[in-house]
Amino acid sequence: MPERSGPGFRRRVGPPSRRARVLLLTLGVLAVLFLLFVMFAGFWTDWLWFRSVHYSSVFTTQLWTKVGLFAVFGLLMAVIVGFNVWLAHRLRPPLSAMSVEQQSLDRYRSGLAPFKRWALLGVSLVIGLVAGAAASGQWRTWLLWTNGTSFGEKDAQFGKDVSFYAFDLPFYEFLLGFAFSAVIVSLLTSALVHYLYGGLRLQGPGRRASTGAQGHLAVLLGVFVLLKAVAYWLDRYALAVKTGSYKGVTGWTGLRYVDANAFLPAKTILFFVAVICAVLFFLTPVRRTWAPALIGLGLMVLSAVLIGGVYPAIVQQFQVKPNEQAKETPYIQKNIDATRQAYGIADSQVTQYEPGNATDADALKPDAQTISDIRLLDPNVVGPTFQQNEALRKYYAFPKSLDVDRYGDQDTVLGVRELDLNGIQRNWINDHFNYTHGYGVIAAKGNQVDGNGNPVYTESALPTKGAFGDYQQRIYYGEKTTTYSIVGGGYQDIDYTAENGTPVHFSYDGEGGVDLGNPLTRAAYAVKFAEPQILYSSAIRDGAKIIYDRTPKERVEKVAPWLSIDADPYPVVEDGRVVWVLDGYTTSDGYPFSSKTTLGDVTKDSLTNQRGELLTAANQVNYIRNSVKATVDAYTGEVTLYQWDEADPVLKTWMKAFPGTVKAKTDIPKALAPHLRYPQDMFKVQRDLLAEYHMTDAGGFFNGTDIWQVPTDPTTNSNEVQPPYYLTVRMPDAQAASFSLTTTFAPQGRDNLAAFMSVSADPGPDYGKIRIAKIPTGSGALGPKQVQAKFNSDPLVANQLTLLKTGTDSDIEYGNLLTLPVGGGLLNVEPVYLIGRSAKVPVLKKVLATYGNENAVVAVEDNLEKALAKVLGGAVTGAPVTPTAPGTTPTTPTTPTTPTPGAVLTPELQKAIGDVLKAQTDADAAAKAGDWVALGQAQKAQSEAAKELAAAQQKAGAPAATPSGAATPSAGPSGSP
Repeated sequence: MPERSGPGFRRRVGPPSRRARVLLLTLGVLAVLFLLFVMFAGFWTDWLWFRSVHYSSVFTTQLWTKVGLFAVFGLLMAVIVGFNVWLAHRLRPPLSAMSVEQQSLDRYRSGLAPFKRWALLGVSLVIGLVAGAAASGQWRTWLLWTNGTSFGEKDAQFGKDVSFYAFDLPFYEFLLGFAFSAVIVSLLTSALVHYLYGGLRLQGPGRRASTGAQGHLAVLLGVFVLLKAVAYWLDRYALAVKTGSYKGVTGWTGLRYVDANAFLPAKTILFFVAVICAVLFFLTPVRRTWAPALIGLGLMVLSAVLIGGVYPAIVQQFQVKPNEQAKETPYIQKNIDATRQAYGIADSQVTQYEPGNATDADALKPDAQTISDIRLLDPNVVGPTFQQNEALRKYYAFPKSLDVDRYGDQDTVLGVRELDLNGIQRNWINDHFNYTHGYGVIAAKGNQVDGNGNPVYTESALPTKGAFGDYQQRIYYGEKTTTYSIVGGGYQDIDYTAENGTPVHFSYDGEGGVDLGNPLTRAAYAVKFAEPQILYSSAIRDGAKIIYDRTPKERVEKVAPWLSIDADPYPVVEDGRVVWVLDGYTTSDGYPFSSKTTLGDVTKDSLTNQRGELLTAANQVNYIRNSVKATVDAYTGEVTLYQWDEADPVLKTWMKAFPGTVKAKTDIPKALAPHLRYPQDMFKVQRDLLAEYHMTDAGGFFNGTDIWQVPTDPTTNSNEVQPPYYLTVRMPDAQAASFSLTTTFAPQGRDNLAAFMSVSADPGPDYGKIRIAKIPTGSGALGPKQVQAKFNSDPLVANQLTLLKTGTDSDIEYGNLLTLPVGGGLLNVEPVYLIGRSAKVPVLKKVLATYGNENAVVAVEDNLEKALAKVLGGAVTGAPVTPTAPGTTPTTPTTPTTPTPGAVLTPELQKAIGDVLKAQTDADAAAKAGDWVALGQAQKAQSEAAKELAAAQQKAGAPAATPSGAATPSAGPSGSP
C-alpha cells in the first residue's frame, strides 16, 4: 500500500541511512581527535618553550609533581570510596519487599543489577578524577614540604621552628582536608547504597538500620570524629598564624591573651573529648546500640560550644577587658618582634631629626652631592618628551613611566625604544614578520635640562650613540612587546628606517625562540595562536623561529613560578647588550605572630595605573624577601636567575625543589652588579608596615600614639599615596650620600611631616639599610600636601605660572615633589612642566623650591640653580632675601660700579673691588658646575667683600656705591619689606 501524505497523515521517519551514520561517526571521531590535538598542542608548545629557554627541568618538575599527586590521591580516593560502596553492597540484608518504600526501590535494584560493577567503577573513577585534579593543584605545598629548610628561628609560643608553620603545617592541613573529604564522600555513598538495598529504611516495621549498615556507618562516623580530634590538635598550632583585626591592624596574626589562656586549653580538651567520642562510635558495632556514641557526640558538640565559645568569651570579658594593656602587652610584643623580623625591618635605624629654618655653608658641605644630584627629570612625566624627541619613527614608542638607574655617579633616566604596532599598516605579515623589534636605549641626565627645558641626552639618535658605546641595540623582548613574531631563517625584517626613508633590513640570528622546522610544531602553534597561516605560510623558511611570551615579567614568572615578580623591570646596558633586570620575591603566609599584608593593596600608589601592573593582586603574605635578581636579555630572551639573599630559607627550599635553576650570587656579572638596586615593591611593603611597626614598644603600640601614614601624592588628582623616589641623598646619621629609595610619612590623620625614610639602594655593604629620620612633634615640618599648598598659595608662584600659560595653548603639570634632609633642615623641590594641549609634550619651565617650615621662602625660577640660590644662598650669606616685585627675582651682587665722583681710588678701594669681582667669578663658576657648597662660600665672600667695598669708599671720602646688579630691598608681594 503506498504511503499516504497530506493533512491528517504523518510521514514515518525511518532510522538514518548507513551513509548518514558513517558521516556522523566520522564527524564525532574528528571532533574528539581535534580536542585531543588541542590539548596536545598546549602541552607540546609549553614543553618547547621551556626547552628553548633552558628551563625544561621546571616544566618536568611541575608536570611530574602534578601527575604524581593526581595519580596517588586520585587513586587513593577512588579506592576508599569504591571499597566503602562495595562493603555497603556486601553488607546488604536479604531483600524482602515489606513496604511500599522497598517495592519502589526494587525496580531500581533490578535495573542496576546488570551494571553493578560498571557503576561501582564509574562512580569511583569520577570521584577519583575530581580528587586527583584538586590534589594536583597542591604541587607547591608538596614541594615545600618535601624540600623544607629550617629557618633557624623558633616561634614564641610553642618553640617550634618557623619551617613547621611555613612548610609542614600547610601540608598536614591538606592531608586532613583530603581525609575529611574521603570520609564524607564514603559516608554519603555508603548510606545511599545501604538505603537502596534495604540496609537503611525510612518506613515499615522493625529496625531502621540493619546490623551491617549500623556497624559500617558507625565506623565511618568514628573515623570522622577521630579526624576532628586531629583537627583540634593542629588548630592549637594554627593559632600562631591565625589572622584577625586588632589595634587597627587588619592582618594581625598570632595568639593574644584569650587565645593562649582560653582557646589553646579548649582545643586540647576538645582533642581528648573527640578521641573518646570516636572510641564510642567504634564500639557501636559491638554494643549494637547508637546511644553511647550519640551521647558522646552530643557532649562533644556541647563542649565545643561551652569550652570553645562561651569560656573564651568569659575570659575576654572578665579578665582581659578590665586590664587589657597588661594582659595583651606580652602578645603584642611577640607580634611586633615577629613582624619586624619577617619583613626585614628589624634592623631599621630610627634617629631624631629636628629640621631648622636656616642653614649655612658648613652645614651644607656634607650635602653637596645630595644638592648637586637633585633630580629635575621626573621619569613619570617625561615619557612623552622622550617619545617626541627620540621615537623618530612612528612604529616606536616609549613607556609612559621611564626608569632610573646610575651610570658612574650620574643618576640617569632611561627609556627603551620599543616596537609599537599601532604605528604601522596592520596585516599578518607586517605584525609578525616585518616589524618584530624595537631599537636602542635612550638616556638622559636626571639632574639637568637644556635651555629649552628638554632632557640632556647622554644616549640618543637611531641607531643610538653616546655614553653606552657599542652594544646590541635590537629589542626583541620588552615591556610593550606582547605579540608573537616569526624571525630568522634568512627572512629580512625591517631593522629600522634610515634618515632618507630607506628601510634597513636584518635577519634575526639570536638563540631565542622555538624552531618551526617540524610540521607538527607548526600545526601546534597554529592551534595555540588560532592562526592557520602558521601551518602553510611560505614566509616561514627553514631555520625560522617563533618568539612569544616576550615581556620580561611573564618570562621570569614562567620559569620561576614560585617567585612573586616586581612590577617594574628596568633596562641595563652592560657588556655590549641590553638586559632587563627584575626583582624576585619569596613569600610565605606561615610566619608565626607576623601580621599579614595584601601585596596588591600596599604596592599600589599614584603611578600604578601608569606603570600598568601590581606585584600580586590579592596574595596575602606575612614573610617576604628580595631573594632573587633576574635578568632577561632583550635580544635573545635568555632568562637568568641569581641568588641574592643567601640566607633566605624559602629560597633554599625552592632551590632544592628546582635544582640548577638559580645561579650563585658570585656569578652575577661585574658589569651588572653596580646597576642592581633595592626594589620599589619591597620598599612599599616595608614602608606600609613601618607606619605602625616603627613603634617597638608594646605599650606605645597598644596606645597607638605614634601611628604614621604614607601621604597622598599632592601632584596628582588621585587619592593614591605618593610613590617612593630613587634619589641620591645623605641621611642625617650617614657619613655620605648614596643612591637610595626615599619616602615621607605623615602622622595619621594629619598633613605635617612625621618622618623621612630611605633605604640604601646601592649593592654595597649598606644595601638594604633602612634609615628613618623621625621629626619631633611640633617642629612645624611641612608634609608634601602642605608644601604643595604653600607653593599653590604663594602669590609669586601663582603669578609666574599664570604668565607661563597666558597666550599659550598649554597646561601645567607638576613633577615629583622631592623632600630632602639638607643642611640641618628640609629642602623641597618640584619641577613644573608646560604641556601643550595638542602635542602633550612636557617641557620643564619652572622649578619650585622651599627650605624650612611654615614661614620658609618659596622660590619659583627658570632653573634649579636660581631656585636653590634663593632658598639656600640667602640662608648661607645671611642677607635678607626679599622679592622686589611679583615676577622678579632678587639677585646677589655682581659687578661693582665705578666709584662715585669725589672718591679717591686708594689701594684699599682697589683691593675691595678686586675681591668683589673674584667672589662674583667664583659664584658664577660654582653655579654653572652645580657646586652649591662652593656657591654658598662664594656668596658669603661676596657679602664680606661688599662690606669692605662700602667701608673703603667711605674712607676714600665718598658715599658707598651699590654694586651694579644688586637688588635694592623693597616691598615684596604682600607689601612687607
